[in-house]
Amino acid sequence: MNKVAQRLLVFFIGIPIVLGIVLLDFYNYLPLNLILVICSATAAAELYKLFSAKTELLPKFLVCTLSTLLPLLSYLLVFFKKDIDYSNWAFLVAAMILMAAEVFTHKTFETSNVRIASSIFIAFYSGFLFTFITRMTIQENATVLICVFLFTVFITDSLAWLFGVLLGKNNRGVIAASPNKSIAGFAGGFIGAIATCILAQYLWPAVFPGSYVKGLVLGILCAASGITGDLIESVFKRSAEIKDSGSVIPGRGGLLDSIDSILFTAPIYYVAVYFLF
Repeated sequence: MNKVAQRLLVFFIGIPIVLGIVLLDFYNYLPLNLILVICSATAAAELYKLFSAKTELLPKFLVCTLSTLLPLLSYLLVFFKKDIDYSNWAFLVAAMILMAAEVFTHKTFETSNVRIASSIFIAFYSGFLFTFITRMTIQENATVLICVFLFTVFITDSLAWLFGVLLGKNNRGVIAASPNKSIAGFAGGFIGAIATCILAQYLWPAVFPGSYVKGLVLGILCAASGITGDLIESVFKRSAEIKDSGSVIPGRGGLLDSIDSILFTAPIYYVAVYFLF
């Protein structure tokens, strides 16, 4: 199966499955949150592999466990109707544990700064960022909010890829982090995100009230963050000199290769919806 067919398969089968899981809202979106915890563990392991390719990190079990505990704790806070903002404090505690671990797990400290910073970043990126999806589950009209969020990211990524394939042959190389990305691809991503957000306003005016300018702004923010998230992960891989973070997703590589845009967009979307609507 070629790469195009693999991508189409993921789009037409994988995306409906993911959106279908969001509709299972029993026990405070238990299925979705279980997937978030599993994805967090997988993402932490993949990111650990990338970061440890050229430098020693703190123990893998400790880093990945603390990362995974962050979305798990967020769900437990929601389930037991506690303040979800305790997730912020949980990340602070995780960071402090990782800093303290450096003191007790090493006898030489020439690379301590990089080791600590990289380990804390893994907890932030593959743990804390997931909590913003859990935060969406306690909002009014949570199902609509999450589905629009995910669909916007998927459309941004898919149209960026499609426009890049069809129209990007002569306008690639504008971003050093990912030379295969094209201006046409970026344009396709922005068109997809803006169209999706404005359509969401039309279909659910009670959830996204106000002028369509708000939908335009939301679409621009989601497209910019989704594309940036994809490019950031390219930087991770280039720095580690590793092509893919893994091989769990057909046609995409590792899990991080497929959820990088979701992770980077989640807090942007969450905050933007809060202030715009």
